[in-house]
Amino acid sequence: MTAPFTLSDWTTKAAALTPDGRGLIDGQRVDALSGEVFASHSPMDGRQLAQIARMGDADVERAVQAARRSFDSGVWADRPPAERKRVLQNFALLIEQHGEELSLLETLDMGKMISDSVDIDLPAVVDCVSWFAESIDKVYDEVAPTAKDVVALVTREALGVVAAVVPWNFPMLMAMWKVAPALATGNSVVLKPAEQSSLTALRLADLALAAGLPPGVFNVVTGMGPEVGRALGLHMDVDGLFFTGSTRVGRIFSEHAAQSNLKKVGLELGGKSPNLILSSCHDVAHAARVSAEAAFFNQGEMCTCPSRLIVERSVRDEVVETLKAVAAEFIPGNPLDPNTTMGALVDETHAARVMGFVDTAHQDGARVIAGGERKSPVAGGSYVAPTIFDDVTNDMRIAQEEIFGPMLSVITVDDVSEAVRVANDTVYGLASAVWTDDLSVAHQVSKQIRAGLVYVNCYDCDDMTTPFGGFKQSGSGRDKSLHALDKYTELKTTWIQLSPGRAG
Repeated sequence: MTAPFTLSDWTTKAAALTPDGRGLIDGQRVDALSGEVFASHSPMDGRQLAQIARMGDADVERAVQAARRSFDSGVWADRPPAERKRVLQNFALLIEQHGEELSLLETLDMGKMISDSVDIDLPAVVDCVSWFAESIDKVYDEVAPTAKDVVALVTREALGVVAAVVPWNFPMLMAMWKVAPALATGNSVVLKPAEQSSLTALRLADLALAAGLPPGVFNVVTGMGPEVGRALGLHMDVDGLFFTGSTRVGRIFSEHAAQSNLKKVGLELGGKSPNLILSSCHDVAHAARVSAEAAFFNQGEMCTCPSRLIVERSVRDEVVETLKAVAAEFIPGNPLDPNTTMGALVDETHAARVMGFVDTAHQDGARVIAGGERKSPVAGGSYVAPTIFDDVTNDMRIAQEEIFGPMLSVITVDDVSEAVRVANDTVYGLASAVWTDDLSVAHQVSKQIRAGLVYVNCYDCDDMTTPFGGFKQSGSGRDKSLHALDKYTELKTTWIQLSPGRAG
């Protein structure tokens, strides 16, 4: 899809955009009641993209009230499943039709390559909305096995008002992973996008209205996380809050739920994913190449980033040489150039934080064998070279803390049992991988690794049919698949005592 357009084409299209930074509440674009705004700057070159409404408690109140009214009226929740399905199918179609605009906004807002926005993110968003649209009339309720004079129904009901707070690394996709199943099950939604990347969330809400979603069912409140997020977390009329982001903030949302109405909370949090290349892997070069590409994809700004590469000593040298060769292919450049192989980090503050781990690595005794420096392919942008650390031990900060940048640590082990022990020596448990041609080893290691996702001889393979989420401090609950519907519904048992008598 990117092939027909050049850097010049995308630059011209970008210059013609005039993003609307106002929030969307009860079907209308609105300013913050305070009148406050904040500037959205592109990490590509520092240009100002829009003035975003800096909403606060009063705006959250407006949005929650609109969502509550729409839910209680039944205008969406009580609509037959087949009708909700058609609206969401229309929504998916409109997203596809506006794909060029949405992809461009995504790239400008958070710095990812236009080729990824067009060819990876946008199709995944369309697939997500379409998939949950199709799920609406495919999920059945239950009749429990009881005595013959009883009928016991087990039914799913929508939670009510759902708040979704999403990150900046995949703004469209992370939003739809939550919004699509929440809408499919009949909820009304208040979405809080990351302040670094609000523009696609707002356009998606516009398109949802155009697709036939009633006003008040899908609202977007923009602003700062500590302000808008806190207001949603503590609100007594929010029935569920679902968050993707850091473990630190996830804890705060759990506290908010406890301090307010014990709202249902779902958390998809951080990761420090172990990636095991074992001596029983016959194509070590291929394993190392895929591992490096996965670590540097999306500038390393992924909770599933395989940042801990755990390698058996006997294959270590070949792995390291391949890693360095692949890192040289990822050259930060203008994200609007379809030939660019690595984009910008989301903003200057985050780029500086990521670079701080280079000093930390040196202090702890690790070696930088590739990268470890800032780049400036476009003036005013936030770029970091892909970086590989060697001589890393698992107790180092670079092996324990989530960097969220294009940085990969090589940890050498002597055997499979040590590899598994190191893999599990983390507070996180989101994703993992094992590379081996021994089927028994693959099964045994996959079972022993404490993570919500285990990839075998691949990395970051994805499909809407499989659940996404983690163990330990990587969160609770699952996105994607039919299991995601559990988060946005409550189970109700209706016990019907039948009158005695004869049939006939």
